[in-house]
Amino acid sequence: MKLKLTSVALSALIAASPAMADLVFPDLSYRTGPYAAGGIPFSDGYNDYFTLVNERDGGIGGVKARVIECETGYNTEKGVECYESTKGEGALIYQPLSTGITYQLIPKVTADGIPLHTMGYGRTSAANGKVFSNVFNYPANYWDGASGVINHLLEENAGDLDGKKIALVYHNSAYGKEPIRTLEELGKKHGFELSLLPVDHPGQEQKSQWLQIRRDRPDYVVMWGWGVMNQVAIQEAANIRFPMENFIGVWWSGSDHDVIPAGAKADGYKAVTFHNVGDDFPVFDDMRKYVVDKGLAAGAGDQVGKVAYNRGMYAAMLAVEAAKTAQEIHGTAEIDASMMRDGMEALSITAEKMDALGMANFGPAFNVSCENHGGPGLVGVTQWDADTQTWSLISGFNPTDREVIGTLVAEDSASYAAENNIEERCN
Repeated sequence: MKLKLTSVALSALIAASPAMADLVFPDLSYRTGPYAAGGIPFSDGYNDYFTLVNERDGGIGGVKARVIECETGYNTEKGVECYESTKGEGALIYQPLSTGITYQLIPKVTADGIPLHTMGYGRTSAANGKVFSNVFNYPANYWDGASGVINHLLEENAGDLDGKKIALVYHNSAYGKEPIRTLEELGKKHGFELSLLPVDHPGQEQKSQWLQIRRDRPDYVVMWGWGVMNQVAIQEAANIRFPMENFIGVWWSGSDHDVIPAGAKADGYKAVTFHNVGDDFPVFDDMRKYVVDKGLAAGAGDQVGKVAYNRGMYAAMLAVEAAKTAQEIHGTAEIDASMMRDGMEALSITAEKMDALGMANFGPAFNVSCENHGGPGLVGVTQWDADTQTWSLISGFNPTDREVIGTLVAEDSASYAAENNIEERCN
């Protein structure tokens, strides 16, 4: 079941409806605004996986999943409103798909006892479960993404980046600023020169940034963008004839809608990832059989197998597996948010489990623990083929620099704990 509601309409429904026994998964979506191109397929994949589980499996442990969709427009204030409007519906987990919303929700979910999953975004130091009891960002975070980029460039240069010039083109927001310190530390370690080029919301104006790139002639450009900013950047790079194989984005800058507008000129563009690409997995056969062909898809069904759709589906799969884990831990199918949190903290994603789900090699195997809410931080690299209009995974899911990232996570989480009088747990 799906409900697509504004926060106002949702409040009215909650007041008028009896309590339901379904397992509730809010979807703080954005199908409108300059970031809708990424928000729509992600929410389609998120919704469709729960529908698949309901139709194919009869729900989660015999209990149907219910998705409540609330439109945020990628606006932090609206995102908080959606949270407040839906949490009383029995919400088990929130996935806000916004770093700005995440920062506002961290203290709220902690006080309310509801888990928050910010897969590949949000506050990176939330990987430290000793400080952030209710926040999870497995299987990888922004700083893993930054390290994954540099690791790939090291491979491209026989392990030596000394004297290389790397420009970071980033969304001028909390999201876009996340990798800066990590890249600065990696620059000190590997000897490359980092230049910073912020792009203001929503990202349509980038002429000055790319003129500077043409003037400075960096060896590589790294992009931390989202929404319309990405396709504009790729077109601007093509306009100045910057070599696409030297242009690499974070996972939020590596979707189909980012590269297609530039046509053949986008060929060779790269992006890091924490999950696989394409639709050559058995789970998609089930998705078409039980969801799309039955007219139950959240969208038109044309996004199945696209990067952002796959990511939304992956996020939903991890939520479902955490719910199953919670049911096993607590011996009941009708879990609440606190039980869901326990399931997330005990989540184990094995290769055997992924194979059984029809998702073998779709993402890395990993375990979550009280201390580690961030997973293993394994990162792969994808590349766009403009002729076939497909992404390919051109590397394995490889380790990132745990020494640099671990130090930054410890420092940032310690500062947060001190500011908020939080005592470390897991002792």
